[in-house]
Amino acid sequence: MSTTARADIHIDASRERLWQALTDPDTIARFMFGSRVVTDWQQGSPIVYRGEWEGKPYEDKGTILEIVPGERLATSYYSPLSGKPDVPESYQTVSYLLDDGGAEGTRVTITQDGCADDEEAERMSGNWAMVLQTLKSVVEEHVEEH
Repeated sequence: MSTTARADIHIDASRERLWQALTDPDTIARFMFGSRVVTDWQQGSPIVYRGEWEGKPYEDKGTILEIVPGERLATSYYSPLSGKPDVPESYQTVSYLLDDGGAEGTRVTITQDGCADDEEAERMSGNWAMVLQTLKSVVEEHVEEH
């Protein structure tokens, strides 16, 4: 049985602004530990993340499973750093959901399924919480500039 990592945060910005942040490679690099994303943002297209983790270069990859601008993005995801073989069952699904949350701003939720156990799910949830915290500061800082 696999478990799902989950993190969410409320960000004081519109869904359009957040969608732009989630799909702009320069902005992504700012909240995803410096990762460079290469994709054309079409359903079924490959998505590749390149960067350095603890001094080692990596290339994570997947496929865009679902993309609804301003609302949701789901991709399969595989990292050689996981130590797992590059086979379909090693791929996890990462989803980004944008929701108005009934107040000003937008609630962003990230889930990652296929975690091996609760411990991995907790660790990934912690990582995603950091990503969201950084996303929040990047996006809210832009709001003040305009």
